Amino acid sequence: MGQEYYTDTIFYQIELTAKYCKLLGQQVFDKYSTGISVEEFAVLDIILCNGELCQRDLAKLILKDRANTGKLLDTLENKGLISRELSKKNNRPVKLIKLTDEGKNKLEEAISKIRPHYKEVKEKIANSDLAKVKDLLKELRYMLNDTLKIQI
Repeated sequence: MGQEYYTDTIFYQIELTAKYCKLLGQQVFDKYSTGISVEEFAVLDIILCNGELCQRDLAKLILKDRANTGKLLDTLENKGLISRELSKKNNRPVKLIKLTDEGKNKLEEAISKIRPHYKEVKEKIANSDLAKVKDLLKELRYMLNDTLKIQI
């Protein structure tokens, strides 16, 4: 058996697939004029799913450092889609991020525009296969998380 090249590994296949997904996502968001980027959409969706978050917790969820997360939040705040309110967490002052009504509306508008496109792509793959892939990726992510050191 010959040498295994990086391009033959699961890691490369996942990375390449993620890049395709990101490019497709941005094309769809641009095509349907959502007014927000894929990253902004993800942040709004994460806030909606998780409730109020501080910047540090959000950074961990989107795998970005706090500086880049802050820039993203500044953009969303300038668009009126989020607000940040001073609160306390573990007796320390933090700014909690909340969706504004405009942010909720923008998220719903984007979802309604992109849902048909993603449904069409999803229908090309059997639901049982999608569930298997999702479970396997989650299992791999948990395994990698045990050995990964992330400083966010």
